[in-house]
Amino acid sequence: MNTISARIHLDAEFIIGETDERLFGSFLEHLGRAIYGGIYEPGHPEADGKGFRKDVLALVKELKVPLVRYPGGNFVSSFNWEDSVGPVEKRPRRLDLAWRSVEPNEFGLNEFMSWAKEAGTQAMMAVNLGTRGVEAASALVEYCNHASGSYWSDLRISHGVKTPHNIRLWCLGNEMDGPWQVGQKTPDEYGRLAFETAKAIKLFNPSLELVACGSSAPSMPTFPQWESTVLGHCYDKVDYLSMHQYQNNHSDNSATFLACSRGMDAFIDSVVSTCDYVKAKKRSKKTMMLSFDEWNVWFHSNASDRKQKPWNVGSHLLEDVYTFEDALVVGCLLNSLLRHADRVKVACLAQLVNVIAPIMTENGGPSWKQAIYWPFYYASVYGRGTVLNPRLSVAHYENETYGETPYLDATAVRDEEGKYLTLFLINRHPEESINVSYSLGGIATSGKASHLELAGFDLKAVNTARTPDAVKPVVSNGTKQSADGWASNLRPLSWNMIRIELA
Repeated sequence: MNTISARIHLDAEFIIGETDERLFGSFLEHLGRAIYGGIYEPGHPEADGKGFRKDVLALVKELKVPLVRYPGGNFVSSFNWEDSVGPVEKRPRRLDLAWRSVEPNEFGLNEFMSWAKEAGTQAMMAVNLGTRGVEAASALVEYCNHASGSYWSDLRISHGVKTPHNIRLWCLGNEMDGPWQVGQKTPDEYGRLAFETAKAIKLFNPSLELVACGSSAPSMPTFPQWESTVLGHCYDKVDYLSMHQYQNNHSDNSATFLACSRGMDAFIDSVVSTCDYVKAKKRSKKTMMLSFDEWNVWFHSNASDRKQKPWNVGSHLLEDVYTFEDALVVGCLLNSLLRHADRVKVACLAQLVNVIAPIMTENGGPSWKQAIYWPFYYASVYGRGTVLNPRLSVAHYENETYGETPYLDATAVRDEEGKYLTLFLINRHPEESINVSYSLGGIATSGKASHLELAGFDLKAVNTARTPDAVKPVVSNGTKQSADGWASNLRPLSWNMIRIELA
C-alpha cells in the first residue's frame, strides 16, 4: 500500500479559541418520529412512568448533549405554544402545515422540559415569528421563566410546574427567508419583527440570549444580503445569528462529498465577514457570535419521504440511514465547527432521534447508534477545551466543487484540565495511508498516547437494529513516539482520534 507523508505543526500559542460546550448541541422537532416513537413512547418496554424511553435517554446522556433546540424547525412557524400545556386530555389536536402531519399535543412544553432534566441537558427554545409575534413570544417567556404572581407564571403553576424553567437561550423564529416557511418574511419585515421581539424579551430579562435567523442556506438567492439587512435592524438586541446547512451525495461522488466541509468553512467565513461589516457600519463594540443550529448530512430519505401519506402522527419522515461515508463527512464537519470556535459558540446536530439523527429506534423495539453517532460522541466528550490552529503540510486533490482539498483534515484541542492534546484527523484518500508527523512547539508530552480509528468499512456500510455494531471505532496501534516527537499512520478513508498525554 502506498503512503502519503504529512506534517502537522502545533504550538501552544497557536490558539483559535475556547470551545463553548454548546457547540455540541442537538435538536428535537415535532417532526416524524423524533418525539412520538423517538424520545416518547408510552407502553414501550423501556418507557418510564412519563412515557420517556429510558434506552434513548441513556444514549442521549452518553453523548453529553449540553442543549437541545425545540420545538422546531419549520414546525414552530405555525405552532401555538398554548396548545401544548395544561391537562393533556384538554389539549387540541392540530394540523401541522410544515410537515403535513397531525400534532396531538400529547407531548408538550412541560413534558419536554421534564425530559431535558432527565437527559441532563438544557433547552434552546424557539418562538413562532411566522404566524405570531411579539405578544405570543413574550407570553411564552413569562410562562417559562417568571417565578409567580403574573397571569402566565401562575398558569404554569396551575399546570403543576411550580419552579420556573429558566430557559436562557431563545431562537427568534426559524428560517424566515424560506418560501416553504409558513409566514415567510422579507429581510426588512423579519429584521423589524426580530428587533421588537428581542426588545420585549430583553425588557423582561436583559441577560437572556437571543438568536436571530440568518439565511436558511448559503444557496439562498438573498444570501448574504439577508444577514446584512436583518442585522441592520436588530444587531444591538441579539446575541447570535443562526446558520443552517445540510450536505448530500446525490451524485454519488465520494471525493466531492468528503470535501464538503470546505463549503462549510467558506459559509462560516462569509457570515463572519457580513457580521463584521454590520459591526463596522454601526460602529458597534459588540462582536456577533454564531449559532450553527442546524447541520448534518441529509439526503438518503428524500425519495421515501415523498411517498408518505399526510396527516398522521409519527410518520417515518426524514429517517436517513447513515453510512460509514456519512460518518467520515460528519467528522469533517465537526472539525469545521472546531476550526471556528472563536465565533461559532452554539451548534445543533439536526436532529437527535430518528429524524436525520445519530440515534434510531423501532416502535416497540430496540434503539441503536447510527454510524454518525461515533464522530459526534468523541468530539462532544473529548473536543472541549482550547482549539489550536494546526499548520498542515499534505498533498491535495483537485475538486471541481470545492477546489484544492487536502487529503488530511485536522483539528487539535487541548482539554480544559491541560492533561491531553486531542487530534481529530480524517484521511480522505480512497487508497493511500497517510503518515503524519507532529511538531509540538511549547507543548510537553508524557510519552503516552492513544489512537482510535473508524476505518476499513465499505463506504455504504450501516448500522441496523439487527447489526447495531457493524460500524464502530476500534483501538489502533498507529500512533507512536518518533525521534522528533510523535507520528501516526492513518488508514485510507479513516476517521481518527489521537490523544497525547501532556506532561
